[in-house]
Amino acid sequence: MKETLRYLAGIAGPSGYGSNSTAEEVTQDCSCCLPSGHLTAIVTGATSGIGAETARVLAKRGVRIVIPARDLRRAGEVKEEIQKESPQAEIILLETDLSSLTSVKRFCADFLSLGLPLNILINNAGIFSQNLEFSEDKIEMTFATNYLGHFLLTEMLLERMIETAANTGIQGRIINVTSMIHSWVKRDAFSFNQMLHPKNYNGTRAYAQSKLANILHVKEMARQLKARNARVTINAVHPGIVKTGIIRAHKGFVTDSLFFIASKLLKSTSQGASTTCHVALSPQMEGVSGRYLADCNESNCSSLANDESEAQNLFKRTCALIYKRLGQPPKDVSSFVNIES
Repeated sequence: MKETLRYLAGIAGPSGYGSNSTAEEVTQDCSCCLPSGHLTAIVTGATSGIGAETARVLAKRGVRIVIPARDLRRAGEVKEEIQKESPQAEIILLETDLSSLTSVKRFCADFLSLGLPLNILINNAGIFSQNLEFSEDKIEMTFATNYLGHFLLTEMLLERMIETAANTGIQGRIINVTSMIHSWVKRDAFSFNQMLHPKNYNGTRAYAQSKLANILHVKEMARQLKARNARVTINAVHPGIVKTGIIRAHKGFVTDSLFFIASKLLKSTSQGASTTCHVALSPQMEGVSGRYLADCNESNCSSLANDESEAQNLFKRTCALIYKRLGQPPKDVSSFVNIES
C-alpha cells in the first residue's frame, strides 16, 4: 500500500526520482559524468514506445546507439527523428528478428564485425500475443521474442562487453526490461517445456512467464559475472504501465470510460523510459547488479524471481536448447541438463 501511494503521488525514492520522473530528467546530470568519446549502446525494440524514447534520450546524452530492427523502414524514421533533435547523434541500424535464433546470431556477427566497443545492452523489445503463434524455431512466439532472443543476444555479446570494460575502465551495463506482472506466475505454472509449446495458451500468462524468465536471467547472470570479477552489471527494470498503442488498440464500448480513468494513472512514454535510462547512465548504479528496479529505485520482485536454483536451472535449460537448435555444443556439456527431460 505504501509503494502504491508513493507511486500515485510521484514521491521520490532514495535515488531522488519517482514515478513522475522522465528519462530526460534522470539523465540531465549524467552528461558531465560520461567519459570523453562515445559510449555504445544496443537498444532492442527501439522503433516505438519506451524503446524509441530510451534511444532518443541516450543519443541526446552523447551515446552511440545501435538499433536491431525487423522493420528497417521504421527504424530509419526513428533515426531521422533522433538526428533532427541531436544532429551529431550516431545511430546504426542492423536488421534483426528477435524471435529467430539464426537472425539474432547473424545480428551479433554483424555487430562484432564493426569492431565497436559495447558499454550498454538494453534488452527492451517485447511482444504480447493474444493468439498462439510459433517462431521459425517452432517455439511459442512470446517466449521466443521476449526471453530467448535476448538471452542469446546477451550470451553472444557478453565477451565484447567484458573486453570493453577491461580496456576502458568503464563498467558495462546490461538491462532487462521486465514487468511487475511477473509476480502473477505461480511456481507450479512455470514449466520450461510448457512455455516452449503450451497446451492451453493464455496470452497474459505467456507474457508474465517471459517477464519472470527475464528476471531469473538477471539473477543468474549477476552471479556468474560476480564470480568472474567482470566489470559488467546486469539488472531488471519494470518501466511501469505506460500509455501505448497496445492499450488504445484494445479500447471498445465498455473500455472507453475505463481507459479515460486509467490513463490518468498510466505513465507517459518518457516516464516509462526513465528507469531504463537511470540504470544505463547514473553514477548511482555503479557496481549495482542483480537487482529489480521500478520508478528509478530498487524494488521487490516475487519470491520465485529470487529463487537461485530456479534461475540456474532455467539458464542451463535455455543454453542447452539454444545451442542444440543452432547446432553448436554447449560451453560446458557437463553443466547442462537434458532439454528433453
